[in-house]
Amino acid sequence: MDIQENFVNKVAASGLVTLNLEDYFHPGERVVYDIKENLFHGLILREKDFRAFIKEKDWSEYTGKNVAIVCSADAIVPTWAYMLLASKMKPYANEVVFGNLETLEAVLFAKALAKIDVAAFQGERVVIKGCADIDVTVAAYVEITNLLEPVVKSIMYGEPCSTVPIYKRKD
Repeated sequence: MDIQENFVNKVAASGLVTLNLEDYFHPGERVVYDIKENLFHGLILREKDFRAFIKEKDWSEYTGKNVAIVCSADAIVPTWAYMLLASKMKPYANEVVFGNLETLEAVLFAKALAKIDVAAFQGERVVIKGCADIDVTVAAYVEITNLLEPVVKSIMYGEPCSTVPIYKRKD
C-alpha cells in the first residue's frame, strides 16, 4: 500500500475558508506630511504665508501615495489648514488622512475591507490568517471581525492547522 493513498489533508477537508488580510494591503508608498514645516518660528501658522505656499507647491509629488498629515510641533493649527492640505493633495494621492502612519494604515485597510462581499461568507467557518509578511494592523483584524460576524458560522484566528476561536454563532 502506498503511503500517499492513506494521506488525508484534514485542513483541506475541514471546510474552513481562509481569509488573508495581506490580500487587502494597498501597495502604495506611505508618507507623512508634517505641517510643522509651515509654522512661523515653529509656533504659529500665518495664513498669508501658508496660502502662498499652497499656491506655489507642486502637489504632483504625492501622485499615487498614501499621505498622513500630522503636526509634530506643540502648536495650535486651525482646522482649515489641514483641510486645505487635503484638498490640494487628494487629486494626486491615493489616500489622505489626518493622523500618523498607523491611522493611515487603519483607514487603508478599512476602505479595502469595506469592499468585501460579506454575503459570500454566509454560514462559513472562516479563519483569519494570522501570520503575514506585511504589518497588518490590529484595526484591520477588528474591522474584519465586525464585518464577518453577522454572516459567518464561526471566526478563528491563526492558521487552519492551529487556530484560536474568536466567534461562534449560537444556533
